[in-house]
Amino acid sequence: MVQINLEAREITLKIVYYGPALSGKTTNLQAVHQLMDANARGRLMILDTSDDRTLFFDLMPVYFRSRSGFTVKVKLFTVPGQVMHNSTRRIVLQGADGVAFVADSQKEMAQANNDSWRDMQQNLRLNGLDPTTLPIVIQFNKRDMPDVRPDEELDEVARRGREKVFKAVAIRGDGVLETLEGILRMTWRSLDERYQLAEKLGIEEAEFVDNLLRRGGTPPAPGAGPGQPGGGGAP
Repeated sequence: MVQINLEAREITLKIVYYGPALSGKTTNLQAVHQLMDANARGRLMILDTSDDRTLFFDLMPVYFRSRSGFTVKVKLFTVPGQVMHNSTRRIVLQGADGVAFVADSQKEMAQANNDSWRDMQQNLRLNGLDPTTLPIVIQFNKRDMPDVRPDEELDEVARRGREKVFKAVAIRGDGVLETLEGILRMTWRSLDERYQLAEKLGIEEAEFVDNLLRRGGTPPAPGAGPGQPGGGGAP
């Protein structure tokens, strides 16, 4: 969970990108890294297997210094999507302050999305986190692919659940920062309710979100990576 060090005047949060294998979790972080101001982001670290799937996790810290003198750091992680790496997914989820669930929009991936959603909920509970109250957003990635679920169906997912839903083509950078902004806002509001960040630490929501999402790069070019791509129910 969030770490608040008053002596060092540092606040560290953890956001985890979760979803089935090859849904575009790593591509989201790669796009965020390219789109953000270089002064607001750290190094992108990726550990891959021989078949180019993330084996352990990706990590990219983004940060800023608040007007009240606090250094705010947000660590972005992804989990490996393959079924055999469930124990790693559970470990990476430990202490998460928010989760961005990256679903694959292709119709043939609906079952994989549902399985991963249930897997996420179980791992959250095993880590002592409540999936009904933890900030979670859903991104439907790969909207550029053939035979994807229609917008009307995704809008229904948004209506029946408590999670905000975003549509994306992460390989082009479309919807990537919108997804990140969505989970950052939800996470800030959750933490402010618990710790009074605005009142006690002088950090307002607008300052928190705007500084973390400072743009500075250019969107990834199409084809610059692997094909990428609810409260009540799975996506």
